[in-house]
Amino acid sequence: MTSVCDISSREPLQPAAMSAEGVAKLDLRTGGQQEPIIVKHLPPMNDPSLNIAALLGREAITSNQQLLAKNITGKNVMVTGAGGSIGSELCRQVLKQNPKSLILFELNEYNLYQIDQELSASSITNASTVKIVPILGSVQTEQRLITLMKNHNVDTIYHTAAYKHVPLVEDNIIAGIQNNVFGTLSCAQAAIEAKVENFTLISTDKAVRPTNIMGASKRLAELVLQALADKKTATTFTIVRFGNVLGSSGSVVPLFKKQIEAGGPITITHPEIVRYFMLTQEAAELVIQASAMGHNGQVFVLDMGEPVKIVELARKMIQLSGKKEGLLGNTHHDEIAIQFIGLRPGEKLYEELLIGGNVEETCHHKIMTAMEEKLNWQEMALVLSELERNCNEHDVVAIKQTLLSAPTGYQTANVHKETSDVC
Repeated sequence: MTSVCDISSREPLQPAAMSAEGVAKLDLRTGGQQEPIIVKHLPPMNDPSLNIAALLGREAITSNQQLLAKNITGKNVMVTGAGGSIGSELCRQVLKQNPKSLILFELNEYNLYQIDQELSASSITNASTVKIVPILGSVQTEQRLITLMKNHNVDTIYHTAAYKHVPLVEDNIIAGIQNNVFGTLSCAQAAIEAKVENFTLISTDKAVRPTNIMGASKRLAELVLQALADKKTATTFTIVRFGNVLGSSGSVVPLFKKQIEAGGPITITHPEIVRYFMLTQEAAELVIQASAMGHNGQVFVLDMGEPVKIVELARKMIQLSGKKEGLLGNTHHDEIAIQFIGLRPGEKLYEELLIGGNVEETCHHKIMTAMEEKLNWQEMALVLSELERNCNEHDVVAIKQTLLSAPTGYQTANVHKETSDVC
């Protein structure tokens, strides 16, 4: 039997993200002057002129149309966390592949309203027949999720709903565990009950040898899916792990842009800190393609290219804005200073994408599959039971101890801070 990879590897590749020759826009304004004044400014994050080659030093990643369509075209697709940065971009890419219906599942009312309005307008413009269904709800309500998935005959789920901001989760440990771990469990068990064909978890490089609660919770979510995959149900579970995306909420790029527009300084935690970056559209398309080639319980890792030194990214953005780097506390009108503020609790100087070195190539040169330690369901159930008891007792110390004893690779960072999580 010919696999999707065998077929799709012979298909022509299409650009995954737009690019342009220029990066910074040039506005010519006279403003009463005899000679035109050239004003440089950074374009919006979704502007194609702010291209990946300029900021990251590499070309856009190509995509494969057959892999993009496999689990979407003509199917009922559900995206959890549909109003978030990755969730909303996944919705845009899913819509392009003409599903039968697209269920937008989101806890935040305003975010749901925004993505629903955007996609509905796009559907009208393109005369699309895709049924868009916006639904407010929490991924922690398993029975409601079962009813929803059955009523809409959901075939494919992209699970992006998660608390992802490291300092916030570090200060709200119980909420982070309940949402990232037990929310994933509820969603996955609902998918099994509703006989959903494909379920893909969006994970993060912070799940690899985590030094913070957010990363540990995402690693545990990965282990939950792998344990469920071993139960041999009708649902295929896959995990896709990648690093930071340019322009996402909380990303350094929109933060730096805002700080530059305010006259600085740009704040960076450490002069040596590095991160992997990818365009939001690239990440979404690669997630879809990886999930289409997955076998049950596989962990896919996206090739993010070379890590980027954050201070160099900041300097490049200063340059693109038409300004230059200045001294902190002594900047001129055309200068932006850089201020180092220290690592935050649980933050690492660098992130990793692999727990071990055991990886295999796939038919897409930017997608690898990782062979990593996992638990069977009986072992996983014991960890979850202990963690649930810790949460019910509001025992943050016990939660950390459970995470330390579970095979998550979690180790507390050197940076210490009193937790504010009391509920």
